[in-house]
Amino acid sequence: MADQVELFYAPQTRATGVRVLLEELGAPYKLNVLNLKLGENRTPRYLAVNPAGKVPALRVGEAVITEQVAIYVYLADLFPEKGLTPSLDDPLRGPYLHWFVHMASCFEPALIDRALKREEPPHSMSAYGSFDTVMESMRAQLAKGPFVLGERMTAVDVLWGMGLRWGTMFGIVPEFEEFTAYIERFAERPSVVKVLQEDQNMAREQEDAAVQAGVA
Repeated sequence: MADQVELFYAPQTRATGVRVLLEELGAPYKLNVLNLKLGENRTPRYLAVNPAGKVPALRVGEAVITEQVAIYVYLADLFPEKGLTPSLDDPLRGPYLHWFVHMASCFEPALIDRALKREEPPHSMSAYGSFDTVMESMRAQLAKGPFVLGERMTAVDVLWGMGLRWGTMFGIVPEFEEFTAYIERFAERPSVVKVLQEDQNMAREQEDAAVQAGVA
């Protein structure tokens, strides 16, 4: 591929999963690291990339992609030879897209409401139905394991591996056996070990920089 993949990045954020995916794809990429504690995501230069001031954001040639689900789908499709995306005529393509969208439209909103101790919206108005329904549907899916789509690992596993890990780490997601076993398998992947370790080091460096700047 001629155009370089550039990932706008901050450690221990949703961008971490995108970097894991890039490692899984074996894709060459450039990290453009932002220190959120120093407000580097709110500068005019970065807001021109993503007006929301959030990471991740991806730039490939003249294309800029924001929103993590869009980035995952885009990257996996960009490197189809790596086998992490079902083709358009593959019966798994529909379920693959379903579980991507389910993360963004159901899982994350349900987690945020639970974390903030907000009352769930009425079922007729809720984007996700109920917290318990969201958790049980993913639990049932992972029971078919070992991956989200059964026997085949795809890019959607990186999204769910990171999402479930984060949710259980903060005590929001129930520690169902299906979840914990899935997270443990995911955490053993070399890409995850590498990126999470480098994230820890990067986060410490950014914290030190914020302390020196008097903003931490």
